[in-house]
Amino acid sequence: MKNIVEVKGLCKSYPDFELKNISFQVPGGSIMGLIGENGAGKTTTLKSLLNLIHFDKGEVSLLGYPIPQQEQAAKKDVGMVLDDCFFHDALKAREIDKILAPVYQNWDSPLFRSYLEKFNLPEKKLVKEYSRGMKMKLSLAAALAHHPRLLILDEATAGLDPVVRDEILDEFLGFICDEDHAILLSSHITGDLEKVADYITYLHQGQVVLSDSKDAILEEYGRVGCTAGDLTQINREDYVRLRRGTFGNELLVPDRKSFAKKYPGLTVDRVSLEDIMLFVGKGEAQ
Repeated sequence: MKNIVEVKGLCKSYPDFELKNISFQVPGGSIMGLIGENGAGKTTTLKSLLNLIHFDKGEVSLLGYPIPQQEQAAKKDVGMVLDDCFFHDALKAREIDKILAPVYQNWDSPLFRSYLEKFNLPEKKLVKEYSRGMKMKLSLAAALAHHPRLLILDEATAGLDPVVRDEILDEFLGFICDEDHAILLSSHITGDLEKVADYITYLHQGQVVLSDSKDAILEEYGRVGCTAGDLTQINREDYVRLRRGTFGNELLVPDRKSFAKKYPGLTVDRVSLEDIMLFVGKGEAQ
C-alpha cells in the first residue's frame, strides 16, 4: 500500500511558536486524524503541506509529488477545506460552479449540484447568508466535485449538527474505499475520529506526541486510578503522564496489559482519544 502523504522532519518557526520535526505518513485507502489543542500546530502543518505557507525545513510529498517543487501537479488531485470558507460573501453557489469549472480539469458540475442538494444548500442564496455549518458544507461540496484523490480537511465537521456530521463521515468512508484515495482530517471532535480514522497523529506544542494506528492507540493505552501510597510503588517508566487530584491520582499508561500484569491490585481502564489529550494537556510528564 503506497503512501498518499509523506511528511519528514517538517519545521516552521514563528517568533512565538515553532513546529518541530513533524513526521507522519498517510497510506492509500485510509483516514489520518490530526488532533491537538488550539495552537498545537495542526493548521500550520496543513498549510505547510499545501504550500500556503513556506516551511523552513523538511520534506513533503502529496500523491508522489514533492512540495513545493511540483505543487501544481499535486493540487489538481487534492481537495481542501480549511477552517475558514474562502468563497466571497457576494457569491452564490451556482456562481461558484461556473467559476471553478474552468479551474479544475475534472470538475463535475452535476456532482457539485448533487452535493448542494444533499447538503440542503440553496443555489441562489448568497454565501454571506449561510451559517458557518452551511459554509463548511459548501466548501466540502466544492472539494469533492473535481474527483480528488486526496482530501485535506481542517475542522471540516465543525459547526455541523450530529445528523449532517454523520452523513459527511459516511462520505469520507466511501471516498477511501479506493486505495488510491486518502484523507488527512484535522478535528477537535475526537469522537468522529474514533468512528472513521485509521491512524492518529497527535500534535502538542508543535511536536508529534504520538502517531500510530487508531486501534493500536486505543488498545494499548490505559488509565489507572491510584492513591498517593500506590504511586510510590509504581515505577516511573510504567506510566507517561500523571494527573494529581485532591482525592487521588490518575495515570496514563502506554501498555495497558503489561501494567495490569505487573500491578494486579490496580484497575486499568480503556481510554478515549479525548482522555489522552487531557492527560497530555493537563498532566505531568514522566
